[in-house]
Amino acid sequence: MFPAGRAGVALLLLRFAAATTLIVDGTANWASVTSLWVLIVFLLPAFSLIVGLLTPYGSMICCLIQLVVLFKTGGSNGFHLAMSILNGGTVALLGPGAYSIDARLFGRQLLILPSRK
Repeated sequence: MFPAGRAGVALLLLRFAAATTLIVDGTANWASVTSLWVLIVFLLPAFSLIVGLLTPYGSMICCLIQLVVLFKTGGSNGFHLAMSILNGGTVALLGPGAYSIDARLFGRQLLILPSRK
């Protein structure tokens, strides 16, 4: 669940790409981003993805936000938003990778069982 090496770097880049597209697409396609609360709705899951904190939940929230943006804009940039939703879903299924806060909090642990006498 927390691969390191090249696979971990690839997951880091995928998380960064999903977060970036959420911020760019959300602010470009939603006219009400002038509200502080709407801006927080976009930035909080994006930050969660970038640092890798509760990554599956953050990526699913990103997918839901982009789905709302897709329906709200009437599909004017549908292919790009659909690919962004697909990236977010991919991150949710693959997990955060070794270079994340999730890996430090919930990573592999060594379990030592006491010997029986």
